[in-house]
Amino acid sequence: MSQTEKHVGIVGMGSYVPDKVLSNLDLEKMVDTSDEWIRTRTGIIERRISDEDFVTSDLAYNAAKKALDDAGMKPEEIDLIIVATITSDMYTPSTACVVQAKLGAVNAAAFDINSACTGFVYGITIAKQFIIAETYKNVLVIGAEKMSSIIDWTDRNTCVLFGEGAGAAVVSLVDEEGIIATNIGSDGSVGKCLTAPSCHISREEKDKRVSGNFRTIWMDGGEVFKFAVRTLSTETLKILDKANVNLSDVKLIIPHQANIRIIDGAAKRLGIEKERIFTNIHKYGNMSAASIPIALNEAVLEGKIKKGDLIILVGFGGGLTWGSALIKWNKN
Repeated sequence: MSQTEKHVGIVGMGSYVPDKVLSNLDLEKMVDTSDEWIRTRTGIIERRISDEDFVTSDLAYNAAKKALDDAGMKPEEIDLIIVATITSDMYTPSTACVVQAKLGAVNAAAFDINSACTGFVYGITIAKQFIIAETYKNVLVIGAEKMSSIIDWTDRNTCVLFGEGAGAAVVSLVDEEGIIATNIGSDGSVGKCLTAPSCHISREEKDKRVSGNFRTIWMDGGEVFKFAVRTLSTETLKILDKANVNLSDVKLIIPHQANIRIIDGAAKRLGIEKERIFTNIHKYGNMSAASIPIALNEAVLEGKIKKGDLIILVGFGGGLTWGSALIKWNKN
């Protein structure tokens, strides 16, 4: 089989969210906000939060186990593990290495990527290239986040937005078209719209965080909102053009779950019905790199995606980054 004849697709999926629910009513008791304010501005009703000692690698491991089971594979069959996250357990070892050990994936290389909310699209893009190049056969791509570890619970502009969980996909060679095309990009010149410091904390970043909790997420909500609405629509059209496919042929669009107004704005720009865009933000909030794979898995489990359907994954995130993927679903 030549490289031009190779098809790469998703052969197994799994997701995991913590049991603990943090509702808007709970947040009313913690910060100056209200259920109505959060619902009308974001579409979020509740989100999931992990216990303190349940970390990103635990979330990733649980999603990965389900993905392997769905693919009918053993951990030893995985050649590479990619974890997309901005909330790694440690600087080193990588979260991917921790997951490798927990799974017993003894034959797998492992590394993390940081593309924030776009991480899963970046991950499957990388996985596809490795498989086409015959470097690896089976790649486990995981988007996992423990956002509570970087949230300032006194900042009502950000603390109401985020939840946590993990979604995983096994990517391998398939007989028919799977991941047809992907497109990823970034613009670091506007990266300071959304930041979470680590080793270096500049005076500028300290000044943004009036609570004095410097290792937390900060966002210029207005700028990110405008960027996100524009990006969701332009990236959707860009991936269609790249693959020479019409929007009318696409069964479902699965966007990053950041804000229902962003998603509605993109739907309006694209001129499509809201029903053709999958959302679960009301249940989980913004789970960064975990949002898209969890939404994809739920759409499949709910029967909204069937074998042969064309779907689009599209995201935007810190960096600032963006990415999209056109996929022909090839699982029953």
